Amino acid sequence: MSEMEKMHTGELYLCNDEKIVEKQTKCLELLYDFNATRPSQLKEREELLKKMFAEIGEGCYIEPPFHANWGGAHCHFGKYVYANFNLTAVDDTHIYVGDYTMFGPNVTVATAGHPIEPELRKKQYQYNMPVRIGKNCWIGAGTVIVPGVTIGDNVVVGAGSVVTKDLPSGVVAYGNPCRVIA
Repeated sequence: MSEMEKMHTGELYLCNDEKIVEKQTKCLELLYDFNATRPSQLKEREELLKKMFAEIGEGCYIEPPFHANWGGAHCHFGKYVYANFNLTAVDDTHIYVGDYTMFGPNVTVATAGHPIEPELRKKQYQYNMPVRIGKNCWIGAGTVIVPGVTIGDNVVVGAGSVVTKDLPSGVVAYGNPCRVIA
């Protein structure tokens, strides 16, 4: 199995693999172009997002700057997803976001993790776990969502939360670590 294939299995792989770096750089070029658009260039932004993302639904709006390890290449956004300034998608594997979900400013959705063993980190090994966010969610400003988390539909995550475990549908949750409150 190639290092590129391991990116989506949860196995350790070498993120500095030559083929990975080459493909990732092409994705980051598109991201650079997106972040360099002017506020009046909405059509250009829309076209770039279609090239950048694995899937992007109609009516999505991402406020630049947008940060992503793979420029959105592993992001699957439903329709009418809104992301405020500085959404960071550590999209080394897949991130799924349902229709009508909104992100406050400075949210991080991370899929990548690194081994605890120092020698493996020195060699630049990492592993990835997908993140799934349901429909009609509100992810408050400054929230961090860690690898492997699933958030159900109709969830509100309070600002500044660190989501380390799955959240069921229809709840309000906040805190560090994030807990269901209502």
